[in-house]
Amino acid sequence: MSDDYDAIVLGAGAAGLMCAARAGQRGLRVLVLEKADKPGRKILISGGGRCNFTNIGAGPANYLSANPHFAKSALARYTPRDFLALVESYGIAWHEKTLGQLFCDGSAQHIVDLLLAECAKGDVTIRCAQEVDQVTRTDGFCVATRIGRYTAPRLVIATGGPSIPKMGATGFAYDLARQFGLKVVEPRPALVPLTLGGEDVLFRELSGVAAPVEAHAGKTSFAEAALFTHRGLSGPAILQVSSYWKHGEPVAIDFLPQHSQDWLLEAKRGNPRSSLRGLLRDQLPQRLADTLADRIGLNGDLGNASDKALRAAQDRLRRWLFHPNGSEGFAKAEVTAGGISTAELSSQTMEAKKVPGLYAIGEAVDVTGWLGGYNFQWAWASGVACAEALDRVP
Repeated sequence: MSDDYDAIVLGAGAAGLMCAARAGQRGLRVLVLEKADKPGRKILISGGGRCNFTNIGAGPANYLSANPHFAKSALARYTPRDFLALVESYGIAWHEKTLGQLFCDGSAQHIVDLLLAECAKGDVTIRCAQEVDQVTRTDGFCVATRIGRYTAPRLVIATGGPSIPKMGATGFAYDLARQFGLKVVEPRPALVPLTLGGEDVLFRELSGVAAPVEAHAGKTSFAEAALFTHRGLSGPAILQVSSYWKHGEPVAIDFLPQHSQDWLLEAKRGNPRSSLRGLLRDQLPQRLADTLADRIGLNGDLGNASDKALRAAQDRLRRWLFHPNGSEGFAKAEVTAGGISTAELSSQTMEAKKVPGLYAIGEAVDVTGWLGGYNFQWAWASGVACAEALDRVP
């Protein structure tokens, strides 16, 4: 089987389908090749099956990249409200959760169906169960799979990163990029639970306990929930800082971010017969409160404690240091940080500067969003930016 197309998109995920749909609707003959047996598999499991399809406040500051300016152009040209308008045009009911996160009221299947309908409008050909064996370039690009050979003057890498390998994710995008001489920023798991060892292993006994905290890694902090697990730390606040955490560095947690700096001293003066354990139980789950109180070791009434001891307790609760010994890896990572270097690509078109006709979009690129719909918005925006450039002659 051999066919000629104007553009071949490798990967039928969020970015690939969006790019293909828009390119097809611009008059190009587009082929999408997908390794899995059906398109949009990662979309279907996202957001607990309801797909957190964008974040209404998404902007360049919500992304991690070696070049923090790279995402600006695409994000400005295709905004969260643009995708929301598309969602509403299909009558898909949605709701906003915390921090601007938009979800389907029903199933994530609605978003996959939307993308497939958009592809159908552009007469896009989608072929699944097509594992790529080889990609070569002469006048254009030739993609050989175990089923056929396909050629086109334009090739789009939209195969994502290696996060969630049980869904078939691999580092194929990086191998292909390197084949064509493009640099790759070392990939690492992002939005991933962190594991604890050493003295911190005692906190594993709190598995299942969650609390609102402010988590810090380096100069970055997020105020959301943290969850203790049988392996370490998880929950939205931890997943967020995991993208910024570097091995060997601590993660600091403020267990009472809403409290004033001298809240214990104020409590001592207002109610000297109160105790640290009791105050913590009023604010945190009992098991967590008791563990923190035991570790601090400040027993008895506050009125009997020195101001110095209370300040030390305040400081520790404000910046409780955990020392992760690693993460749960790509198996549990929601996305991949790193990827095809943005220095190799045009921020306007997503085209490789040194390889005319070759493009990279979505998670395959070194642009990683926060938890909460930001990575989907990058998929939509980068896909559209690429699609609008594909009808130009390479």
